[in-house]
Formats: sequence, structure tokens, C-alpha cells
Amino acid sequence: MSLIQPFWFEQALKSVELPEIAKLNKNISADVCIVGGGYTGLWTAIKIKQQAPEQRVVLIEKGVCGQGASGRNGGCMLTFATKFQSLIRFFGLAEAIRLVQASEQAVDDIASFCQHNHIDAEVKVDGCIYTATNQPQARSLTQPIDLLSQHGINNWQQLSTEQVIKQSGSSANLAGIASHAGGSVHPGKLVLGLVKHALSIGIEIFQHTEYQDIQYGELAIIKTNAAKIIAKKVVFAINAWMGKHFKRFNRHITLVSSDMLITQPMPELLEDIGLVHGKAIADSRIFVHYYRTTQDGRLMLGKGGNMFAFNNRMLPAFEQPSQYRPMLEQAFTRFFPTLPNAVERTWTGASDRSTTGLPFFGSLSADNNVFYGLGYSGNGVVQSFLGGDILSSMALSLDNAWTQSPMAKGPLGRFPPEPIRYLGANLVKHSVLRKERAEDQGRSSLWLDRQMSKFAAAAGKADK
Repeated sequence: MSLIQPFWFEQALKSVELPEIAKLNKNISADVCIVGGGYTGLWTAIKIKQQAPEQRVVLIEKGVCGQGASGRNGGCMLTFATKFQSLIRFFGLAEAIRLVQASEQAVDDIASFCQHNHIDAEVKVDGCIYTATNQPQARSLTQPIDLLSQHGINNWQQLSTEQVIKQSGSSANLAGIASHAGGSVHPGKLVLGLVKHALSIGIEIFQHTEYQDIQYGELAIIKTNAAKIIAKKVVFAINAWMGKHFKRFNRHITLVSSDMLITQPMPELLEDIGLVHGKAIADSRIFVHYYRTTQDGRLMLGKGGNMFAFNNRMLPAFEQPSQYRPMLEQAFTRFFPTLPNAVERTWTGASDRSTTGLPFFGSLSADNNVFYGLGYSGNGVVQSFLGGDILSSMALSLDNAWTQSPMAKGPLGRFPPEPIRYLGANLVKHSVLRKERAEDQGRSSLWLDRQMSKFAAAAGKADK
């Protein structure tokens, strides 16, 4: 299989006009150097410049900004709300409440930012729906509502069977919960829109400029494939590639694929089944199915948790058409039996899954001037906006809720070493698949499969 342009990125290139972005060709200095040109790096750069316009902010990207996870995700805007229990467990009640509310506010903030800065990212703040496709899922579906309500921050409502079928467009969904805080966005148009805006406010971006090494010190020196950057502060926003350059993180994340398909335009057929909105919809599997419509009348459907990378190697398959196309098409037909199999493209993306299912941020250096963020666990569209708050606050040495957050104190927990991690991940995956297949068929799953599945469920679901 040959490498392909991400579908969203390919679309965005046709509509977003960007000036030519050069490769770094000489040694330079900067107040802040950001490594990585995806959502996290761009939001961080923009938020630094918003708060300190006098700072020289330089961003380097090894390829083209947006060609990684930011240009190939599903475009579902989902919040921390359904992970409230995990947030309480790891960060305490007060911070969990703050993070849920901040993530819900971030959905509106992304939409407002795009509107104010004339970024046509097809943002649809139409809400989100989590569904159950079998009875065991239905019995646990409302747990987030109960806990959120207990603490006065619930924005979710339970849907009747009739409502969930109507709003989700699929009779495969037996039950559902819905929130107004969520929606969808065109991933490629958002990331290229952020690039264009960053350039317009004086952020210097260099593409085809690959990070190679760092020399720590009061002034950090970033070595690239072309030149060096001497910086007062450095931010690493390379997510799934972090383990390649910093082996210390290899026990804190595991790379897993999320695979997607998208149909040819079929707006009339989507209207016939009620999909006339931009809601993000996901089922309640551990490795979820997720789907949503597009502005040009397509239907995107994806599934997380299919392929694990041994020792967190960035596999060529992460940048190729999906190896799981038959599985995706089978799911598509199950959800939408009246729609034609008009698949135009499939693709794969690498998700940096943390042990908690939550992102983490921190400092790499004794001088406290080199920072990082990663571990979005397939839920990064909204959370990377908050990551920009955390990392910009760190880079500007602010004392605020973001720098004081337990989420900014480094990773929690570790995966087993290889080859145990790889073998264990695949054993758990197959247990999950057997368990959920039995539940779909109305059968009782095996005790061992239920126990093994708890390892995946403990870290939270692989959302997108």
C-alpha cells in the first residue's frame, strides 16, 4: 500500500489558501520554539502570542502542518463529561468539575474562534450522542448522568428509543444519552485555518524541518535536519511521535489505530434517515464506533482500537488506507442498512493512548523550560484546545489553574514493558471483541473475557 494524503487534508488544501511555508535554512533564536504543527502545537503558539504578542514564537514541523493526527481524525468534538469518574479518581473532585466545564466551554470557544477569525472549519455545535447497541450497554449508559447530576454539572439527558433512533439515524441504537456540548468540525480545514491565522499574527512556521535532538540548559538548543534554534522555552507537541524521541514515555502511552471510512456525497439519502445535523455520535463499546455527517452530505464512520504498534513504532500502516475496511463496511451496513455501500475512501490514524485514557502534560528539564503534552487517547479535537491553555501557561511561566492542575504534573501509571504490553493488548482486544459479540447476540459472555475486558475499560473508552 502507498502512503496517501489524509482525506480531510486533501479537501482542505483545495479551499484554504496558504502562503508558501519555507524550510528552516539558518540558525535562529526564539523566545519559544514549538515542535509539532498539529492542533496542540498551533493552539499553544496562538495562545502564547495572544497573551504575549512581543514574544518570538517559532514552530517547526517535520512534514506539512496537519498531515498527522490533526488532519486525519474523525472531527468529532467530544468533552471530558463522560470521563468524569476517571477525572475524580485521578485529579480529585474540584479539578474534575473544572475540567468537565472547561471542556464543554471549549466547544463553544473553538466555534467562536473560527467565526471571529474567519476560519471556515465547518464547525457544527449540534451536540453529541452516546448510544447503546445492546442491553448490557444500555444498562450502564446513564451512569455519567447520575454522577454529573450528583455534583450539579449535568448537561446530558436520556433519550427514548424513538428519540435515539430518530436523532442517530440508526435503528441499531437501542438507547442513548445526549448533550448540547459537542459537535463536529472539518479536521483539515481547522488545522490549516489555524496555520493561516498563526502566520497572520506573527508566528514563524517552518515545514519540512525535522526535530533531531535537544541540548538542555538555560537556553535550550533544538537541532533540526537543517539548522539550530536557540530558545528560552521549548514545547514538544508531537503526540504519537513522543516515544520515538523520548524513550521515557514509552511505558506511559501505547499507539493504537483508529480506522475510518467516508462515503461519497449522499445528502438526500442522509436526510431520509434523519441525519441532517452535525452531531457527533458514538456507541458504548470499549473500542467505539463513531460517526457523523459532513457539510457536503457525506457520512464518516470510524472505529478505534484495531491495531497496536509493537514498542510504539510509528507503523507505515498508520498512514495508509485502512486494513480493516471489511470490518468498517460491515459496521456501516449494520448501522445503516438502507444506505448504499458508497465508500469513497478509508484511512488510518495513530492514537497515543495513555494508561488513564486522559492526556497529560509536564516539564522535561531541570531548568523547567522544556514542556510537553500528549496522551489524548483518541479524544483530542477539543482536549488539544485545552492543551494549548496548559502549555501556553507553562511556556509563559504563569501561576494559574492550568499550571497548578494535576493534569500538568506528568503521566500517571505505566503499561507493562514489551513484549508483554503488545501481547497483552492484543489478548485484551480479542477478549473485548468476543465479549461484545456475545452481547450483540444476546448471549452471556465468557467470565474470562469479562475480566480481561476490564483492563481496557479501566482506562476509559477509546473515543474520537
